[in-house]
Amino acid sequence: MDLSKAMMISASGMKAQSVRMRVISENLANSDSLPNTAGTDPYRRKVVSFADVLNRKDGIHEVKVTNVGVDKSDFGKRYQPGHPAADGDGYVQTPNVNSLMEVMDMKQAQRSYEANINAVETSRAMISRTIELLR
Repeated sequence: MDLSKAMMISASGMKAQSVRMRVISENLANSDSLPNTAGTDPYRRKVVSFADVLNRKDGIHEVKVTNVGVDKSDFGKRYQPGHPAADGDGYVQTPNVNSLMEVMDMKQAQRSYEANINAVETSRAMISRTIELLR
């Protein structure tokens, strides 16, 4: 395989994982946000979808972010009767963000990003060595 193509594939992976890390950061930042008024929903967790896309120009398969959607799981509830968004029983809906899951997803995205960096660095080193041999 052409080493420059290997670097382009790794770069697409790094870009996709950086989008994933941004979305996870947004989820964590909003994990404690509550609605302001009764009857409104709190922050809904976002999820990233990836796909293998053929780059016909270069003849390589790259990873692309296809969608940043929302998690349709149920909201949590917290008993807080004095809150303006509390229902008749005194419960306020809380975001469907599980901080532990988000941290685990962030760690996985970080490892994938690092693996792609290592692949780019290895390809670059191989190109440098090849140039040295040709001299």
